[in-house]
Amino acid sequence: MLSDRLYCTWRELLDLQKRGDHAVSQLQVMRKADFRKGKRLGKGDHIVQWPKPTTIRSVDWPTHRDLPDSITVRECRVIIGQAGFRNKEIVVVTTLLDPKEFPKEEVAALYRVRWNAELDLRSVKTTMQMEVRCKTSELVRKEIWTHVLAYNLIRTVMAQAASRHALPPRTISFKGAMQTLEAFQPLGACCSQLRDQAYERLLAYIAT
Repeated sequence: MLSDRLYCTWRELLDLQKRGDHAVSQLQVMRKADFRKGKRLGKGDHIVQWPKPTTIRSVDWPTHRDLPDSITVRECRVIIGQAGFRNKEIVVVTTLLDPKEFPKEEVAALYRVRWNAELDLRSVKTTMQMEVRCKTSELVRKEIWTHVLAYNLIRTVMAQAASRHALPPRTISFKGAMQTLEAFQPLGACCSQLRDQAYERLLAYIAT
């Protein structure tokens, strides 16, 4: 299960382990990782025991008493990059304990997939300022699809800029690309020859 920190709880991880499933999630704010403790696997990578909480919501005392005293988890320090912002350091928790089968770099890459999905949703809701104002379900769906269409068009232009200038697409700022597109919008009325030149210039600006 690839999830955000909301599901990174002792009980959730225990339930997954009982089912034979695995988790990759961000460490909750209330927990602090101490990489001086536990079984060291590498820099910023160790296996630790999480003791059973004294109380667990929705678990009665007889059930709580029968739960194991601790669970085994792996904590990895991961660097998350976002175009236009400083890199962010977070701790990822996983039940994938074998460092040979699941190297830290692969665990980090897996979590970045979820992180990028969150950033993409944030781009639609915040950067594009998506606000659903319609009252009927049919019109709400049209509003959402309009924003999704605009989002995909911006991402397409970003992908073209990245390809043209040999850049990884994720290194290009979505907000910067959207602002550049807005600035170039009046040039869309130019003749075809000038429009082609303007589009090449647009891709160059987005890539820088």
